[in-house]
Amino acid sequence: MDPLVEIKTVPIEIQMKVTRAHLEYARGTAQLEISRDKGGLSIRSQPIRVNIDTFESRNSVMPTTATVIRQQAQAGKQSAYQATAVLAQEGRMMMEARIDQDVIPQLARERAMGDPTNLNIKFLPTTGPDISWDGGELSIQYEMDKLNFDWRMNQMQFTFVPGDIEFTMTQRPDVIIKYVGGPLYVPPSADPDYEPVDINV
Repeated sequence: MDPLVEIKTVPIEIQMKVTRAHLEYARGTAQLEISRDKGGLSIRSQPIRVNIDTFESRNSVMPTTATVIRQQAQAGKQSAYQATAVLAQEGRMMMEARIDQDVIPQLARERAMGDPTNLNIKFLPTTGPDISWDGGELSIQYEMDKLNFDWRMNQMQFTFVPGDIEFTMTQRPDVIIKYVGGPLYVPPSADPDYEPVDINV
C-alpha cells in the first residue's frame, strides 16, 4: 500500500552581510611658503709683490757709521794678528841665526819690499740687492641661490567606523504536509470502484 501523506521540510535561509571596520581620513588644507636666499660671485685678487732690500748694496758703497767702526775694528785685529806673526817669525829667525848667516840684511830687505801694492780697486757695490717676492693670489667664490620650502599643514583628522554584521532571513523554515492518497468514502461502499470483500473464501 502506498503512503497517503508526503511530508516535506523547508530549511531556513539566512544571508549574512559583514562590513569591516575602517578609518576615514578627512583631507586637510596645506599652505606652501617659498623663500629665496640670493647667492653671489666673489672674486678676490692679490697681485704679486716684489720685495727689494738694497741696504747691503748701499752699505757697500757708502757704509754707515756702525759699519765703518766694525770694519776698522776688524782691520785693527787683523793687523795685530799679522804684526804678531811677523814679529814671531823674525824673532825665530834671529834666534836660529848662525855665525855664517847675515840675518839682519835679509830682514831689512824683506821689510823694504813689503807686501804687494794694493791700489784699492774693486767693483762697487760689492753686494747686490736682496730680491724676494710673494706670489699672487686669485680667489673666486660662487654660491648658488637657495630656495626654502615651508609646508604648513593642518592636523590630519581620522574617523573610526566600527565593523557591522547584518543578518537577513531570506526564507523561513516550514513543514509541508501533502496528502497523496485517493479520496476516502464513508461508507466505503460509496466508492464507485468499491468491490466487496469476499469473506467466504
